[in-house]
Amino acid sequence: MRNLRPSVQIAMDTKNKQRNVLAIDVGASSGRAIIGTFDGETIGFREIHRFSNDPVVINGTLYWDVLRLVYDIKQSIRLAAATADIDSVAVDTWGVDFGLLDKNGDLMSNPVHYRDARTAGMMEKSFEKIGREEFYKITGVQFMELNTVFQLLALKDRYPDFPGGIDRLLFMPDLFNYFLCGVKVGEISSASTAQLLDVRSKTWSDVLLDRLGLPKKILPELVKSGTVIGSLREEICGELGVPPMKVIAVAGHDTQSAMAAAPAKEDDFLFLSCGTWSLLGTELDAPLISDRTLELNLTNEIGFGDKISFLKNIVGLWLLQESRRQWAKEGNEYGFADLERMAEDASPLSCFIDTDDPVFTPPGNMPERIREYCLKTGQREPQSVGEITRCVNESLAMKHRATADKISECTGKRYETLHMLGGGTKAVTLCQMTADACGISVSAGPVEATILGSIAVQLIALGEIESLSRAREIIGNSSEIAIYKPQRADVWEQAYKKFREVTS
Repeated sequence: MRNLRPSVQIAMDTKNKQRNVLAIDVGASSGRAIIGTFDGETIGFREIHRFSNDPVVINGTLYWDVLRLVYDIKQSIRLAAATADIDSVAVDTWGVDFGLLDKNGDLMSNPVHYRDARTAGMMEKSFEKIGREEFYKITGVQFMELNTVFQLLALKDRYPDFPGGIDRLLFMPDLFNYFLCGVKVGEISSASTAQLLDVRSKTWSDVLLDRLGLPKKILPELVKSGTVIGSLREEICGELGVPPMKVIAVAGHDTQSAMAAAPAKEDDFLFLSCGTWSLLGTELDAPLISDRTLELNLTNEIGFGDKISFLKNIVGLWLLQESRRQWAKEGNEYGFADLERMAEDASPLSCFIDTDDPVFTPPGNMPERIREYCLKTGQREPQSVGEITRCVNESLAMKHRATADKISECTGKRYETLHMLGGGTKAVTLCQMTADACGISVSAGPVEATILGSIAVQLIALGEIESLSRAREIIGNSSEIAIYKPQRADVWEQAYKKFREVTS
């Protein structure tokens, strides 16, 4: 193993030189590559490649098309190098999913999508080996059947010789890093989504692995966010016709990358990373684990600088993304702006759904499931596209309120501002609804929080920015931030009571 250098140990060189770094963000439905430029005071960025991420069903299993993603990552590097001198490259993705390598370092099969049905029942099976309370007190992670630990139990249940020929498990950003530079390590923010870490020691939990009968030998060596792990492989440089560049393990889990970009000036704040998932919480110096946090199913994830993101995963804009796919099948293509306009004409606060109800997890006809949920709970059934869109947005805003209340209860703190980050900030209506539902100011932006977090961590690793707090200050000064103040507090408070009734 080559010497891995945490960001704090990297010496600065050519301090006065403009730095260009390449941030590649691979999301659950699409990816983009952006060149970040730092002149010592501000961060600028420009997109140079965008690509789709389309899962594939084969023999009833839902896979990620990982080879196509590698192709687009390579094209991102080629296009970036053609327009600027690139100092480093970094990849972030969603959490929990992974690829498996054999002893030769070859990928054994395409990684399976977290929405695949293989994990059904695995959580309950795990509680036969280790109690829910002990499980949670080790990991501090929210129980969700899609977590890595339950995916591994599904493999063990399906294949009697598991782990068989598996030599190494790499989480998705680590897998892409390995393809780029040949180093097999596990970056801590992605690893913390697995529900296999002892969150206090930040190491793999021997107790948990032993009880569940899972092999520690396949798990990667852990490194901190912001570690330079290697350089672009010579053969990739030759293939693409690009010069060498550093490969940096940033906060590989996209939520933690976005968190690094939260332009908060206050010590105590709420954040909401809003995209396919809504992840709402606060930043702490140490894990918060108690009987109450277990009851509320809150999670402690590790971010840049060993900060703890104390949060809850909420199903987010997936509901509208999947609804759009259904409407497209029916011959109607709607953009998100179109949906917002149609929602304005729908009756406000007339019906709600529990966005986290398992019925909304799988792909498929989402509008029909929303109608059925409302009908089953004795509410008016939304019919039009605008009515369904409004139902989803208002339900998400209410879910944000419910989660913010839980976070505040557990920390014992009152928050004045919610920093809303990511693509969801483009949904002006949802931003305002979230402010209305939560009764606090919403600071929306930056839109490209995940990308800016990756850029910032790379610049810290390269010695160009001295700290996370300074990076956040620079990002705040470099970004457009919109402020939403709560309105009609009494109306939303009354509607919140109805939401609680139909979703409890």
